[in-house]
Amino acid sequence: MTDNLAQETGSETQANPTSDEEIRMGVYICHCGLNIAGSVDCEEVAKFAATLPYVVVSKDDRYTCSDPGQELIRNDIREHKLNRVVVASCSPRLHEPTFRKTCEEAGLNKYLFEMANIREQCSWVHLHDRKKATEKAKDLVRMAVAKAALLQPQEEIEVPIIKRALVIGGGVAGIQAALDLADTGYKVYLVEKEPSIGGRMAQIDKTFPTMDCSICILAPKMSDAGRHPNIELLTNSEVTEVKGYIGNFKVKVLKKPRYVTEDCTACGECVDPCPVMVPNEFDVGLATRRAIYTPFAQAVPSTYIVDRDICLNKENIIICDKCLKACDADAIDFEMKPETVELDVGTIIVATGADVYDPTSLANYGYTKFPNVITSLEFERLINAGGPSGGRLIRPSDMQVPDTVAFVQCVGSRSNKTGHLYCSNVCCMNTIKDSLLIKEHWPKTKIYVFYVDIRAYGKGFEDLYRRAKEEGVIFIRGLPADVIEDKKSGNLWLIGENTLQKGLYKVNAGMVILSIGIEPRRDSEAIQRFFTLSRNSDGFFMEAHPKLRPVDTPTAGVFLAGTAESPKDIKDTVTQASAAAARAGILMAKGKVTAEAITPRIDIEKCQVCGVCSKVCPYSAITIDKEQKITDIIEAACAGCGTCGAECPYGAITMRHFTDEQIYAQIDAATEQDADKKIVAFCCNWCAYAGADFAGVSRMQYPTNVRIIRTMCSGRVSPKFVEHAFARGAAAVLVAGCHLGDCHYINANYQTEKRVQRLWKKMERLGLSKSRLQLAWITAAEGQKFASEIEEIQSIVNNVTKEEIERSKTMVEEGR
Repeated sequence: MTDNLAQETGSETQANPTSDEEIRMGVYICHCGLNIAGSVDCEEVAKFAATLPYVVVSKDDRYTCSDPGQELIRNDIREHKLNRVVVASCSPRLHEPTFRKTCEEAGLNKYLFEMANIREQCSWVHLHDRKKATEKAKDLVRMAVAKAALLQPQEEIEVPIIKRALVIGGGVAGIQAALDLADTGYKVYLVEKEPSIGGRMAQIDKTFPTMDCSICILAPKMSDAGRHPNIELLTNSEVTEVKGYIGNFKVKVLKKPRYVTEDCTACGECVDPCPVMVPNEFDVGLATRRAIYTPFAQAVPSTYIVDRDICLNKENIIICDKCLKACDADAIDFEMKPETVELDVGTIIVATGADVYDPTSLANYGYTKFPNVITSLEFERLINAGGPSGGRLIRPSDMQVPDTVAFVQCVGSRSNKTGHLYCSNVCCMNTIKDSLLIKEHWPKTKIYVFYVDIRAYGKGFEDLYRRAKEEGVIFIRGLPADVIEDKKSGNLWLIGENTLQKGLYKVNAGMVILSIGIEPRRDSEAIQRFFTLSRNSDGFFMEAHPKLRPVDTPTAGVFLAGTAESPKDIKDTVTQASAAAARAGILMAKGKVTAEAITPRIDIEKCQVCGVCSKVCPYSAITIDKEQKITDIIEAACAGCGTCGAECPYGAITMRHFTDEQIYAQIDAATEQDADKKIVAFCCNWCAYAGADFAGVSRMQYPTNVRIIRTMCSGRVSPKFVEHAFARGAAAVLVAGCHLGDCHYINANYQTEKRVQRLWKKMERLGLSKSRLQLAWITAAEGQKFASEIEEIQSIVNNVTKEEIERSKTMVEEGR
């Protein structure tokens, strides 16, 4: 570790540009082992930092986030009377809370701390050019110091938390989360769009690796949830609107009518008289149900339901009264109407589950074309004692037990041509389980498993795999290229290559089972927008941090559980559900939460009460009283996106901790040297900045000349910032945020788009190339897109002449 103490006459005695306070800043450059030091000269950066204004202490340290590293900062704050701290290390999205707490423990307001991201956005993305990476790290530190000099202490407001929770999704994840919270004493609303809770687990026969009866272990939990005094079940219901913020969410739920009241005794006498029959969704179309039905025997609630889409009775017209006559309890009521329920909750758990892949599009496998080709989910219903065949393994074509069964793995998974690139995690073990079930009941059945790789990664999984091989299950590495039907027998020929033996195979089977993968729900986009969540490139909801906050989402107070987050088995689903419940419970146990001090302040002398800020606020957190000439901020409702500050035509709004002056200072620092080669990038914290971090985590390499300025939202990026960057001689500017419709702040990035479009027109009017200003929508999972974007902008920068740079400086100033 190197200590660099600034000379008393240099940095220490300069005046604070915004107050009379003497600024004394400490800068700490983290090596992060070799994660940073491997491609950045940390000692040189620390020496450079010591020359910057206001810096009285500059040190490099191997692991600044460790206990000794934090103690070093605490001691220096006390010993050197530091009133600003800058740490250059990993992303602020990871350790900003850590270092803020460190500062607080030493008596320093946590908003007097700033981070420079020299790992994810420097060392990891510039692994092969140590000199340029080091120079970039210096710039990033210079930018952080420039902002830190203008930081002011802030006070956070406390927001009370409603001690009620909403769990969306009634599968095993939602049930477990609801029970955990309810057992802790909290009121829970469990919303399920289907008529019964239970989810996908209720459909399967056995669970791996223990071979438990699935419904036997699930049904008691379903019953517990149905009768728990702290759980209110809202089945056949959907969330239609979500407003509010952590601790104070206002949710609207549409309760669709069942047309059967709670007087129903579940006797079932109404079913047989019903003349309408349709495929049963619970049995995946292998059996039928009536227009009045219960989804399955163990359904919770047990009350029957009428499917009005197929019922002969239409609105206000009774054509068929057979079920009415059969019901002795008079529980059928065709006058029931949809009802909207408004819920006030403090925390929300999203446990909406996933869909299964539909292999119909894979023509080479013959699904829906050949009757004896079925999916693994259809097989689960066939082999289930409560299923359409009473647990008998029969072929759909002739109702005979097949003498040979072939499983085809990775259907819809691990393919860049068909389905998805990712592994669905459960398919291998589910097939091994199903193979053993067949061997248990029909030991003479010959079983083939055609696979890419067998992934038996969990506790007890390898034992199950070994058992299957010992039972005679034949594993062939290599998926079939084609499945062809023998029209006479109904048997199927599977033709492909055995990649281990390097030879072709042609196997005859009486039944083919396609092991279908898991994919995101089709309504994931709507759920994402309700809660301003992020999704990865595969479409699953993203956690706040994969290791440190694996069940949290970027939206405070909203948590994830189950396959909505990623494909996983039942054990991991239940584990995650309990973790989500614990996280939600911790929040509610506190009774209050502090809101981050990044909300706006109104300068009443500059404010003209024009109402622009109120119109663009995504949260309706700004009220206007034109008669009294008052503009007021509802701090508890404000999320701090900064859109109002960027739109205010009078400069009357100051965004705390992301002030105009602080952002200008960062632009100035970024363009202090070699501005004509620089790309100034304004990135929103939740998506584009996180996407840049993901590029670093993935070690994606891109040009070194980009300098990222973090804003909470792209909506914060004022045209003045872009113009200032060009006036400073920047070669190009990038404004990057969430995809339209997916903004973390509801719709703030639509304002960003309008502003950039106005800037493009202005640039054209002034004779500037509008290609030098780029607008990009980048999710937190699109690291590759961020890297590619910088590569493309670099090609633009390469063609920008010095004359154009100089001309743009003058022209931008003249155009203001």
